[in-house]
Amino acid sequence: MKPTLVLLAAGIGNRYGGLKQMEKVGPSGETIIDYSIYDAVRTGFGKVVFVIRKSIEEEFNEVFLAKLKGKLDIDYVFQELKDVPAGLKVSPDRVKPWGTSQAVLVAEPKVREPFAAINADDFYGRQAFEVMADFLGGLRNGARLYSLVGYQLGSTLSAHGSVARGVCEVDKAGMLKSIVERTSIEKTTDGARFRDETGHVVILSGRETVSMNFWGFTPSFFKYAKTEFGSFVRNNINNPKAELYIPTVINKLIKTGKARVKVLECGERWFGVTYKEDRPQVVQAIHQLVSAGKYPSPLWG
Repeated sequence: MKPTLVLLAAGIGNRYGGLKQMEKVGPSGETIIDYSIYDAVRTGFGKVVFVIRKSIEEEFNEVFLAKLKGKLDIDYVFQELKDVPAGLKVSPDRVKPWGTSQAVLVAEPKVREPFAAINADDFYGRQAFEVMADFLGGLRNGARLYSLVGYQLGSTLSAHGSVARGVCEVDKAGMLKSIVERTSIEKTTDGARFRDETGHVVILSGRETVSMNFWGFTPSFFKYAKTEFGSFVRNNINNPKAELYIPTVINKLIKTGKARVKVLECGERWFGVTYKEDRPQVVQAIHQLVSAGKYPSPLWG
C-alpha cells in the first residue's frame, strides 16, 4: 500500500502578506507545492490530499486541479475556524483556523493508510520524501511509531525576520525526546535566538535539530489528535489567536508513552518563503536545481 501525502495549504500567510501557496517560483510558473508533489510521486506516494480553506477553493482548482488531473490521485478537504466540537461558539475575533493539528485532523475522511503531512510553502527536496516513503512503507496502519524529518536550524532561518520552528531534543538512537514550538526565532551573526515564556533571551548555536513540519503518521494518530483538539478548543474557545500545533500533541504522546517518533536524517537543502523578501532566493535555488537536471522544465510536461 502506497502512503498518502497530506499537504497543509490552509494557512493565511500573515507574515508573507498573501497566498504564498500560489506563488510561482519555477521557470515555467511552478509553485513549491508542485515540486513537493512531484518529489512525492516519484518516491512512491500514491495519493495527495490538500487541506485548504473554502474561500480559496476556486483559485486552488484553477492553479492545481486543472494541471494535475489525470496525473495522480488527488483530493482535498477544508479546514475552517468554525469546525469545533458541538455546542461551542467561536469568538467573532478569530480570523484563522486552529493550527496544524486541526489541519491534519480534517484529512481523516480521506486517509486510510500511513501518511506524511507537510507545509505548502516549504521546499523539502527529494531525499526527504525518499526517507519518509521508506519509513512509512514499513508500517502497519495501527502502528504508534511516527516520524519526523529533521533539519539543522541554521540552514532554515530567514534573513528577513523571525521564523517558527519546532526545536527538537533527540536521543542517541535517533528517537524524539521532546519538541517545543518556538514561534519567533531570529537569525544572529553566529546562530539564533528567541525569547522564552518568561521573556528571557535564549541563545541557540544554529546546529540544533528542528522540525520543518514534515511528519509521518499512521491513521492511529487521528484518534489522539481528535481528543487533544477537543480539549484544546474547549479551553481556548474565547482566545482568537490560540492554535494547537502538532508538536504539542506529539509531546504529550511521547510523555505518556502512547507513541514514539523516529527522527529521520536528511541531507537535502531546505528553503521556503516565510516573507516576500525570501522569494528571490527560492527562485534562484530552484533554477539551479533545474539547470543541474534535478527537475524537468516544465515540471509536468
